[in-house]
Amino acid sequence: MPRKPSIKQPPLRADVNPADTWNLALMFKSDQAWNKTFKKLENDLSKFDAFRGKLKRSAKMIRRCYDFQTAYSMLLEKVVAYAQLKYCEDITNPVAQGMVARFTHLAMHTAEQTSFIAPEIQAIPKATMAAFLKEPILEPYKFALKKLLRYRPHILSHTEERLLAMQGEVACTPSRVFDQLTDADMKFGVVKDETGREVEITQSSFRRLLESPKRSVRKEAFHNYYAAMEAHENTLAATLNGSVLQDVYQARARNYPSALEAALFDDKVPVMVYDALIEAIRDALPTMHKYVELRKRALRLKAVHAYDSLVPIVKSKPVHIPYDDAVDMICEAVAPLGGDYVKTMRKGLTSGRWVDKYENRNKESGAFSYGCYGCQPYILMNYQEQVLDSVFTLAHEAGHSMHSWYSMNNQDYQYAHYPILLAEVASTVNEQLLGKYLLDRAKTKTDRMLLISKKIDEIRGTIIRQTMFAEYEKTLHALAEAGEPLTLERFREEYYVLLDDYFGPEFTLDEALELEGLRIPHFYRAFYVYKYATGLSAAIAIASRVADGNARQRDRYVKFLCAGGSQYPLDTLKQAGIDLTTPTPVAEAMHTFASLVDELDTLLS
Repeated sequence: MPRKPSIKQPPLRADVNPADTWNLALMFKSDQAWNKTFKKLENDLSKFDAFRGKLKRSAKMIRRCYDFQTAYSMLLEKVVAYAQLKYCEDITNPVAQGMVARFTHLAMHTAEQTSFIAPEIQAIPKATMAAFLKEPILEPYKFALKKLLRYRPHILSHTEERLLAMQGEVACTPSRVFDQLTDADMKFGVVKDETGREVEITQSSFRRLLESPKRSVRKEAFHNYYAAMEAHENTLAATLNGSVLQDVYQARARNYPSALEAALFDDKVPVMVYDALIEAIRDALPTMHKYVELRKRALRLKAVHAYDSLVPIVKSKPVHIPYDDAVDMICEAVAPLGGDYVKTMRKGLTSGRWVDKYENRNKESGAFSYGCYGCQPYILMNYQEQVLDSVFTLAHEAGHSMHSWYSMNNQDYQYAHYPILLAEVASTVNEQLLGKYLLDRAKTKTDRMLLISKKIDEIRGTIIRQTMFAEYEKTLHALAEAGEPLTLERFREEYYVLLDDYFGPEFTLDEALELEGLRIPHFYRAFYVYKYATGLSAAIAIASRVADGNARQRDRYVKFLCAGGSQYPLDTLKQAGIDLTTPTPVAEAMHTFASLVDELDTLLS
């Protein structure tokens, strides 16, 4: 009897070619060297006590404290990065697991030991602090100190701050309950996929099942998933209500006008930016409605449902793009960003060994860019030669890494880390340039349709859908602040209105889809999703301006990459020519969306 062929498994980490892995030895030559630095950090932690109660004495004392904290934080960041990346290589590695546990414990104690610094500085009388800030000795930390002092109106008495701190763990309860309920306790059943194979519906497999070319698979997966949600709808509604009320409570306790303004405060983003995003997307909804009708027609459906929203309109064709070819492709695509950019990125993706390229046994899934000050960036990939999205993912993560490389090589440590509001700009600029490069070289009508569909789906998912989420979050918090009860019925009602507005008359709304308003994890950590929409909008505008080789626009963008966190994010974006206080960037993105939908409509005719 012939033996069944064995299932091909990824190699063990020890069997991977070192040239295909990242070079962590540039951080620490060995685990022993890491351990030596870790012990130094443990020993140095008590030295923060030398500054406790003394920061009000002089600008010189503040400078000494900040210098010590900076040096300590740089080492701690390096220790964390090395351990975390070692763990990602093989999550079953007990040595790496131990490193992660040790740095987690140390980081917690560091936060406790340094918690006096901000309150002491904020307690310094305004006139005294104003005089301190005029002294040259504080110049390297002037922006950081001014950011800290902005919080003065929202700092409470010592007793009140202690009470808020004590309920910090309780404040996280709604999001933890949601995570445990949806990731652990809820079961969504099993469906047979298009090949006849039984697949358990999970949070990770759900989207893949909704992309199945077989409609019956998509429909069954959708209804099974939401049947489980409906069985727990009252618990989910109570949990989301608790999350919203917690946001409102925290904002009121700290004297913010609203929960939204509290969330936007750190980045100094005016509410008008949030509102302008929603307004611009609502103005563009007729194009979204046209796309829904186009999708209905292209898939030859009598009615288009939510479970028809993700299946590709155009059937993908097989590709074979080795890693080195992908690097060449990406470097050619981002050539408008200049020779220095391309040279640095190419070296990082190849001989510089920024990238851990391929899957190995027990390696962390997905992809990310990570690193620490004073070290090169690092990129985790699980590159697949047969998947075009792998090329886009590599371009995306390389964009993050180049952002880090420029900011860390042009800023001191305290300003080298760019804020989250800017994080997705550089990565998606690379993706936009890659998409344009491939579109310009598309050899067939099908190739062009595939790439246009990809760009449409990116805008639809990242700008339009996330803006709908952002509007929902704003509505819920405004209702709670007005004293309106957030019942299950109210959640469903408000979400239904948005679904109807955003998807339009050609979209058939299944009643179960109203429960989507209870299942999105970001709703339990509110007012974050708008950053996805503004990030891609900014990237589309930047990419369109640099794509033709305009040296001035390129230089403005590189200046943006160099800025790190040295100023507020809206000011940094203005350096790149993007003003989010106006509707222009989002309107430009929606104009691009409309052009793509029109072209796809023509190609499908």
